[in-house]
Amino acid sequence: MQTAEFDYHLPEHLIAQHPADRRDAARMLCMDRATGAIQHRGIRDLPGLLRAGDALVLNNTRVIPARTHGHKPSGGKVECLFVEPVDGSDDEWLVMMKSSRRPKTGSEVHLPADLVLEILENRSDGLNRVRTSGPDSVLATLREIGEPPLPPYIHREHLCEDDPERYQTVYAKTPGAVAAPTAGLHFTPELLDEIRANGVEIVEVTLHVGPGTFRPVKTETVEAHHMDEERYEISEAAAETLNRVRSKGGRIVAVGSTSARTLETVADAQGHIVAGRGRSGIYIHPPYTFRGVDAILTNFHLPRSTLLMMMSAFSSREFLLQAYKEAVKEEYRFFSYGDCMFIS
Repeated sequence: MQTAEFDYHLPEHLIAQHPADRRDAARMLCMDRATGAIQHRGIRDLPGLLRAGDALVLNNTRVIPARTHGHKPSGGKVECLFVEPVDGSDDEWLVMMKSSRRPKTGSEVHLPADLVLEILENRSDGLNRVRTSGPDSVLATLREIGEPPLPPYIHREHLCEDDPERYQTVYAKTPGAVAAPTAGLHFTPELLDEIRANGVEIVEVTLHVGPGTFRPVKTETVEAHHMDEERYEISEAAAETLNRVRSKGGRIVAVGSTSARTLETVADAQGHIVAGRGRSGIYIHPPYTFRGVDAILTNFHLPRSTLLMMMSAFSSREFLLQAYKEAVKEEYRFFSYGDCMFIS
């Protein structure tokens, strides 16, 4: 397929630059794949759209304050985005760096709190493999000096006071993401309690969202794009619950593309969910038949993005773009801090 087939017109003023006043204030566009109907509702209507016996799947990854600012020994400024540790070690990390000239192998970058990065490798994917040294662990240091890694389409000179809290789900547990699983940003503890009270199972999985979530598809065809890998984990208890729900006729409802990606990674050909952990490089685009997901709550995604392609595979490209056109007409708020859609 041609990448241009996944383009759409979006007025810039619809790109949300700040979160809504309340997490549960988001509008929600509902798409019914069986009937082709589109409805305009709100996230607080979600409990009524779920059924007793369904399972709602949340991604419990926690966004780390991954963005920092340092300098070369020459004084040149370097912005660093800590992506993930190499093989789980705190001594080596993959870091994306932005500077006037890419730091050379063997050189150093100095950050606050006496954190020093030695460049071990400049990789072809734009990441740098570095050796870290400092008085504390990298994550502990980032908690002291780092900033929330807001997406590049949020154009602000400064972070807002509530960004560290609002660019994080209320159920975030496992540190490791450099981007929030944004469909989950709309939930409050009260909304989750209401969903539980209605007889819906709430299941957590983990997928640490990487910078590839914002990487545009630059190839002419969809198939030529390379999908970045992301770390995932799904427990035996989570898999058992999801398989039981399915066996009794309930639906698996994924909150966000990251939960959906995790479930599709671990689902076998019959839709049975298999527990495990690893790295997912699954690239979902039309034509693709979903095995582990029956409905999805998702935010609105960038034109020509892999996330838009995933949702096109779940509904259809034509139906999804029709819904996006309707959302633009109704002036929904787009992207990470924006509104959401429920595709059933």
